[in-house]
Amino acid sequence: MLKSTGLTPRYPLLLVDDEDSWLQSFRATLRSQGIDNVVLLNDGTRVMDTLSERQFCAVAVDLMMPGISGEELIPKIVEEHPELPVLVISGINEIKAVVNCIRKGAFDFIVKTEDRNTLIAGVRHAIEIFELRQENTSLQQRFFKEGPDRPELFAEIVTAHKDMVSIFKYIEAIAETSRPVLITGESGVGKELIARAVHKASGRKGNFVAVNIAGLDDNIISDTLFGHKKGAFTGATEARIGLVEKAKNGTLFLDEIGDLSPASQTKLLRLLQEHEFMPLGSDMAKRSSARIITATHQSIAGMQENGKFRKDLFFRLRGHMLNIPPLRERKEDLPLLISHFLEEVQTETGCEIDANVHDITSFLDNYPFPGNVRELQHLVHDASGICGYKELMPTHFKKLLVVPGKSLESGTSPSDSSESVTFGSRLPTLQEVRGRLIDEALRRTKGNQSSAAQLIGVTRQAVSKYLKKNG
Repeated sequence: MLKSTGLTPRYPLLLVDDEDSWLQSFRATLRSQGIDNVVLLNDGTRVMDTLSERQFCAVAVDLMMPGISGEELIPKIVEEHPELPVLVISGINEIKAVVNCIRKGAFDFIVKTEDRNTLIAGVRHAIEIFELRQENTSLQQRFFKEGPDRPELFAEIVTAHKDMVSIFKYIEAIAETSRPVLITGESGVGKELIARAVHKASGRKGNFVAVNIAGLDDNIISDTLFGHKKGAFTGATEARIGLVEKAKNGTLFLDEIGDLSPASQTKLLRLLQEHEFMPLGSDMAKRSSARIITATHQSIAGMQENGKFRKDLFFRLRGHMLNIPPLRERKEDLPLLISHFLEEVQTETGCEIDANVHDITSFLDNYPFPGNVRELQHLVHDASGICGYKELMPTHFKKLLVVPGKSLESGTSPSDSSESVTFGSRLPTLQEVRGRLIDEALRRTKGNQSSAAQLIGVTRQAVSKYLKKNG
C-alpha cells in the first residue's frame, strides 16, 4: 500500500526498458512530480526474477525489447502477480499492438512520444489502482475478524462498542493508503483521536500536525497552512514554515473543515489535486507529501445544497469516510469512560476517589450527552471536585446537569431536567435569555464554542458573534 497519492509510493515502481537514457529521463520526470521510489531495469529477461524478490506497486514495460517483449511479459506478470497493474510503453502507436496488450491483461498502453503529463497520469492511475486492490484485499481479510490486528494503536480511545471496533478494523485496512480521510460526527465524539489513530496505523515517518480552522479567516488560514516568505506582508520580518510543510511525510489534520471560506476551499482543492502549495509572497510552488485528514460536525451534504461547500472539494476529501457514533448510541461505553476519567482525576490530583461506577452509570444512562465524550469528561472532573475528591456519588452529578433555577428531585433522570425553566416575577427579554443560555452552555463545555453551540442548537458562528459583541 502507498504513502501518498501521486507521490512517493511505499512500494517502488518498476520501469523496464532497454534504453538507459529513456529510463533515466523518465525517472527524472517522475521525481519532479514527487514519485521518487522507482527501480530501473534494462533487461526484460530479469523482470520475473525481480518481481519475485520484492514487492512493487506497478510495472511499466517497453513493448519492444531484445530477449523478451513487453507483450510476452504481460501474461506472465498477470498470472504470477495479479495485484500489479502492468503499463505497456511503446515508441509507436499501433492499434493492433494496443488491442493485443489490453487483451492479455495490460492495465494501460502509453506512447513514449506523448506529452509527459500523459505519462505521469498513467503512472499515477496505475498506483491508485494498486492501492485500491490492496485496500480491498485488506478489507476482505479483516471482515470476519473480531477486533483490530493491532489494538495498541487505539489505546487512547476507550470503547468496547461494536461500531467503534468496526471503525478500528477499517482504519487498519486504509491507514497506509494515500487518499484523504474525512471524519464526521458530533462535537466531542473524539474525531481528533481517530485521526491520530489513522496516523499511527499508517506508519508514516513524519509528524501528526493538527489545526482547528474554525473562526480563522482566509489570510490566517493561508499563512497557517502554507507559511510565508520574509517581507510577504507588513510585519513579516521573518519567513515562516506552514503546517503543510511541517507535516512532510506525515499527516495534516484539519478540524472543522465546514468553516472554510470559498477562497480557502479553492486553495485546499489545489493542494489535494496538485500536491503543491505556494507560501505567501512566493512565486514558486512547493511539493506536499502530507496526507490530509479532515473532520467536521456539520452536514457537508447540506452545505453543498446551499452552495456553501464545493462539490469537487468534497469529492477529493472523502477518499475514505469515517462516521463516529455519538455517545448516546453507545451507552455500553459509559462505565469504561467513567472509570477512565476517574483515573485521570486521580492521576492529576493524587487523591484516591471512592466511586460506585455502576450507580453513576445507571444515573447517567438516560442523559443524551449533547457534548458526547468530551462532556462526560468534564462532568467527571467537575463532579470529582464537588465531592472534594473523596466519595463520588450520583448526587454530585445532579448539580451539573440542571438548568439554573431548576432542581433535580430524587429519582428524576437527567434528561428530565431540561423539560421546563422557572422565571422570577419579571420576565426576561429574549435577548437576556439568549445571553444567559449561551453563557451557561459555555460554562458547561469549558468555553468550547462548537460544543456550546451544539448543546443549545445554534451555529458556532452565533456563539462567536455573541462573545465578540459582549467582550
